[in-house]
Formats: sequence, structure tokens, C-alpha cells
Amino acid sequence: MAAEPQLTSDIIGLTKVAPFSRRGFMTASAAVTAGYTLAAGPVRAEVIKTDTNGLTAGDAKIKVADGEMPGYFARPNGVSNPPVILVAMEVFGLHEYIKDVTRRLAKLGAFAVAPDYYFRKGDLTKITDIQQLVPMVDSKPDAELLSDLDSTVAWAKSQGGDAGRLGIIGFCRGGRTVWEYAAHNSALKAGVSFYGAPVDPPNPAWPKSPTQLAPEMKAPVLGLYGEADTGIPVAQVKALKAALAAAKKTAEFKIYPGAPHGFHADYRASYRKKAAQDGWGQMQAWFKTYKVLG
Repeated sequence: MAAEPQLTSDIIGLTKVAPFSRRGFMTASAAVTAGYTLAAGPVRAEVIKTDTNGLTAGDAKIKVADGEMPGYFARPNGVSNPPVILVAMEVFGLHEYIKDVTRRLAKLGAFAVAPDYYFRKGDLTKITDIQQLVPMVDSKPDAELLSDLDSTVAWAKSQGGDAGRLGIIGFCRGGRTVWEYAAHNSALKAGVSFYGAPVDPPNPAWPKSPTQLAPEMKAPVLGLYGEADTGIPVAQVKALKAALAAAKKTAEFKIYPGAPHGFHADYRASYRKKAAQDGWGQMQAWFKTYKVLG
């Protein structure tokens, strides 16, 4: 018998959630029509909807080493050389929540781009079972991921974005990506990781976990975590913080009492409005401090 795949801490955090009432959630067909993925579970009826007034937003085609990578971008109209912020998605693909976050960042004055770096596996938003997603996203090599992000920066720069004011924000698996990218790109000004796993299970595609990369961090990162995350123990977050401090790297952490994994994901049952709003404010302040946002 084949061994069960070892669940990563972000998947554990996504799947082991407290029971909830189905009241206040969209039907599956309404969720799909609205652009959300079903693999993440029921979608809340009261999602945040950010319009495109004052923005240019839409699909992107980003040249990568082996072809074209889809993406989604949003940028403010009438702003020359806006700062570039990469949006690193969860394991669910480029669905409406990530697109909305991209528009929210554009409303703050950024040229925000969310690359669909799992595109080689197909359109993940069409997969309804998280167990099907796990082996697909876990097989993404870090080297390819980092190259895809570099290509996204190059694309944004070619479209008039200011890559000299480069930031990255990520959620869940994308939160891990923030730490990895901060250790990779010396041009990065700052990163914000929402509940990105500090420690990885053994995976040949992922040579080093964020905690192992602490001495290599090249940009200041803000880590936002939930105290009630069932996949990422607070002790792991504290160990990452200690490793960064020992390496004399700039990082700050905030752990939200009672907040589960995915507390910023306004489309999921895990959403915690107070923590999400505070985290969004912390993100803005962090990017302003490190000159990503004006």
C-alpha cells in the first residue's frame, strides 16, 4: 500500500477547522459563478467585493522560462511608476479572493500582480477536492517558484511598475512563499506573510524551510499568525522569530489570540474580521515603513 502523503501544516490548518453553521454561506453554484473555488469549502455570503473604479485590472500573460504564465493584475489609473507588489496565493489557484486582494492593493496605490504559478498543473480553481490539490501543489519546486516570481517582477517592470519599490504579500502556502522569496531576491524591499508555515515536511522539491533560511533573509518580513492555527503551532512561529533574531535579520511578528489559520480569508468560515482588518493595517504600515507604499 502506498504511504499517505504527509500533510503540510498549511493544509492541516485549512482542513481541521471548527464546526460551523451553513447559514450565511453561498450555494456551490453561486460560489462558482462568483469566481471562488469549491476545494476551500463553503463560501461565505458576505465576502468583500472591491470594485475597479479608478483602476485598470485584468488578466496578464507573463513570459516564463518555459512559456507563458497566466496572472491577474490591478493598478491605479493615472499613476506613473507605481510600486510593484506580488500577491502569492494559497493552494487553491487564482480565484476571486486573490483577485480581490490584488484590487485592494491597487486601491492603496500599488501595481499588484498575482501570478498563477501552478498553471503547469492546470487550472486549480476547477478542482473541488483539496486532497486532489495536495500532491499537485506540493510537487512545485522552489527553484521554479522563485523563477516564476522573478519573471512576474520583470513583467510588471515592463508594464511601467517601479520594481525598485518591490513588495510581496502571501497567504497560507503563499505566506511560506513570502519567506522563501525574501531569502532569494536582494531587490525585495519588504514582505508580509499571513500564516506561512515556518517548517516544511520532507520534500525534495523544497530544499530549505523558512526557518532554515533565516540567515539568508534579504528583506524585512512581517509575519501575521493565528494563535488557534491547528497546523502552525505558536512554538514554530517563536522558533522562526528566534532564528531570525539570532541571524540579526529584521522581522516582526503578531499572533492573534483565538484566530485560526486563514483568518484573513473573508470567503471562508475561518475569517475573523477583527484580526483580518488589523493585519491589513499592519501590512500597510509595514510597506510604508520600508518605502514600498507611499
